Amino acid sequence: MSLSTVLFLFLAHLGVGIAFTLALVSSEAGIKFFRFNSGLAAILLAVALAFRPVDGAAGSGVALAALVLCEAALVVYWATIGRLFTKIREAFVWTAIASGTIALVLQALALTADRASGMEALTVASFLTSAVLLGGACTAMILGHWYLILPSMQVSHLQSIVKVHIISMVLRVVVVCAAVVMAIITWQPGLGPSFRHYITSAGGIFFWQRVLFGLFGPALLSYLTWETAKIRSTQSATGILYVDFFTVVVGEVLAKYLLLATRVPV
Repeated sequence: MSLSTVLFLFLAHLGVGIAFTLALVSSEAGIKFFRFNSGLAAILLAVALAFRPVDGAAGSGVALAALVLCEAALVVYWATIGRLFTKIREAFVWTAIASGTIALVLQALALTADRASGMEALTVASFLTSAVLLGGACTAMILGHWYLILPSMQVSHLQSIVKVHIISMVLRVVVVCAAVVMAIITWQPGLGPSFRHYITSAGGIFFWQRVLFGLFGPALLSYLTWETAKIRSTQSATGILYVDFFTVVVGEVLAKYLLLATRVPV
């Protein structure tokens, strides 16, 4: 395990997650919003590729190729937004989403190639929900800030992306709970320390920090954001979303570390 692997997985998931949200936000947000977000996603993926590990965490050559295709589609989308027909631009967005999804699935399978099929499936679900959670939190934060630029924009757009964020938060919690339960019940003597032992030992502090900052914190803050958005207080909602995004980032970085350290996709 290395810091570059954790950084690679985190940045790749965040970049792909932002690409996911490009298809969810209304065009009313304006060209500059989509240009900013697609450019941010492209930069994150470029940095991720620069830190790609050589120990197999990046997946097969197909996984890397899919991530490069996602990066290329985002760059073309960023360069042509406002200059091509909407349908053509949408094709680049969906190319980025499809290739990004393939890359995440193959990454998950590469990291769990020798594990039971149930843990493989949970790792795939973990990577996908991680990307959606990261992308939703980041895009919601940026969209909230965008009301300072376009104060006439309907608040329903912020409410919609916050709703997506809440749903992704619920799915993330379900996947983490399922992974913890499976790791505990499938452990057998002779396979090394059990995950139950790990989370109750001193080393388990990273797991409980992940739960506190990455699950409980965002769950509470996303609910507060939703309540604030319902009363159309976009500035207050944006302030909460800044803190929410920070807690999500901390939680997901710890999740990548724990996956590589314990091989459990929490």
